[in-house]
Amino acid sequence: MKKKCEECGEVIMGRIDKKFCSDGCRNAYHNKVNKDSKNLIRNINNRLRKNYKVLDSFRLKDGKTRTTKTRLLDKNFDFDFITNLYTTKKGTIYYFVYDLGYLPLDNDYYMIVKRE
Repeated sequence: MKKKCEECGEVIMGRIDKKFCSDGCRNAYHNKVNKDSKNLIRNINNRLRKNYKVLDSFRLKDGKTRTTKTRLLDKNFDFDFITNLYTTKKGTIYYFVYDLGYLPLDNDYYMIVKRE
């Protein structure tokens, strides 16, 4: 009995433990199997990239600047997507998207900072 490719059903030639007839079939099979998780990861990465671009669009003087929550929201910044938190010794929490971060201030102001 000859083994058949798990993707296209063609007869497989070669090693006895081979599951696919070609690299193309192997890739197509695994792309179908992992489709849902890859879409989730792609959507999260796209959201993080967009947040980074928003933070990067502000001109930083000496590595920081101030802005309002309204200006961030107008540029479609999503506060739910960050890459890490940084807590100072005083307990102040900075929210980062890669090397760009923000610190909530009073009256809906935010300080945008760049980590060196």
